[in-house]
Amino acid sequence: MPKEKSTGLVFDDRYLQHNSNPLRLPMSKQPLPFVEPVDHPSNPRLVERTMKLLGMTGLQDSLIRIPGQRATEDDLLVYHTEWYLEHVRSICASGGGDAGTGAPVSVDSYEVAMHSAGGVKSAVDAVMANQVQQCYALVRPPGHHAMAEKGMGFCVFANVVAAAHDARNSHGLERVLILDWDVHHGNGTQDAFYADPHVMFISVHQDRWFPPEFGWVDQSGTGDGTGYTVNIPLPGGSGNAAYTAAFDEIVTPVVEQFNPELIIISAGQDASAQDPLARMVVTTSGFRMMTRTMQALADRVCDGKLVLAQEGGYSEPYAPYCTLAIFEALLGQETGIEEPLDPDRILQWPAISEVSGDQRAALDRVRAHQAQFWTLD
Repeated sequence: MPKEKSTGLVFDDRYLQHNSNPLRLPMSKQPLPFVEPVDHPSNPRLVERTMKLLGMTGLQDSLIRIPGQRATEDDLLVYHTEWYLEHVRSICASGGGDAGTGAPVSVDSYEVAMHSAGGVKSAVDAVMANQVQQCYALVRPPGHHAMAEKGMGFCVFANVVAAAHDARNSHGLERVLILDWDVHHGNGTQDAFYADPHVMFISVHQDRWFPPEFGWVDQSGTGDGTGYTVNIPLPGGSGNAAYTAAFDEIVTPVVEQFNPELIIISAGQDASAQDPLARMVVTTSGFRMMTRTMQALADRVCDGKLVLAQEGGYSEPYAPYCTLAIFEALLGQETGIEEPLDPDRILQWPAISEVSGDQRAALDRVRAHQAQFWTLD
C-alpha cells in the first residue's frame, strides 16, 4: 500500500437538503404516471451511504474534517452569468423546477448548490494552505455539466470550474489540471477552459453518451487553449483493462508534460459495472487504480496536491463501495471489505482484464490525435 498521507474530507449535512425528487420523464415537466413517485437517480442516499461506510469501516477516523463554506456570487461569476444565478434563485424561491435541462431544483437548492461549490473551494484552499496533502469534497449537487447559463444533467453550478479559478486567482497557480473520470462527459468544465492554456481538462468517459455533442476526440481546445483539452471517449462495455490502458498510455504522459501545480479530479463513480445510467464495467479495483495513478502523478509533479470533488454515481448498492475504494487508496489503508460484485459472474467478464478490439481502436484514435500536441510513446 502507498505511504499514508494527510487526507481531508469536506462534508456538510446541508448537501442532503438538495431535493431533486420526483423523477420526471426526460425533457418533460410532468411526473411519471405511477401511484408511487419514482426516486430521482441523484438523491441524498448516495452520499449518506458513503458517509456511513466511512464510519463503519473506521476510515473516517483517519480523515481530517475540513469545514465547508458557502461560495459567493463572485466565485461563480468567473463562469456563470448574473442572469443564470438570478434564474436559479428565482426558480427556487418559487418552489422549484428545472434550472436548465434535467437539472431539478427545489426550495433549498440555490443555497445548497452555493455550499456545494464552496465545499470544493474549501478543499482547494485546505490543500494549498498545507492543512492536508489531499482532500475529498463529498458534495452535492454535482457540477461538471453546468454551463454558463444553463444547468444540465443534475448539475446546478460548476463546482470544479469555480475551484480551479480560485486556485489560479487566489493562490497564484499557473497550471491546474482537471481530470474527469465521470462516465458522462464534463461539458461545462470543457466549455469553461476550452481556450485557456493554464487549465488542462482531461476527460475519460463513455463515447457519445451524455451529452452526445461533447467529448469527441477532436475537441481539443481553441486559440491559446489548443491541445489543453484531452478527450478519451471509450466504447460502452469498457472496464478496468481499458481504463488502465487509458491512464497508462495517455493520461500519465500528458499530465507529466503539462506539469500542473494542482490536480483536481471530478470523481463520478458512474462508470461502475452496476450503474443504471451508463454501460461501463469498472469495479472497485478500477477506482483504486485510477486514484493511485493520480496520487503518483501528484507526487511527481505537484508535491502531492490533490483534490477530488464528487460528481455522479447512481447505483445505490454499489457506488458507495466504489467511493470507499477511492478513500482506501487515498489513505493507503485496507478495510478488508471484499469486492461486492459476484466473483463467479461479473468479475469473469472479459472487460475486467482484457482490452477489446474496439477499445484498442478508440485508444489509438486518441493517441493519434493527441500526438500533435504531446509526446505519447
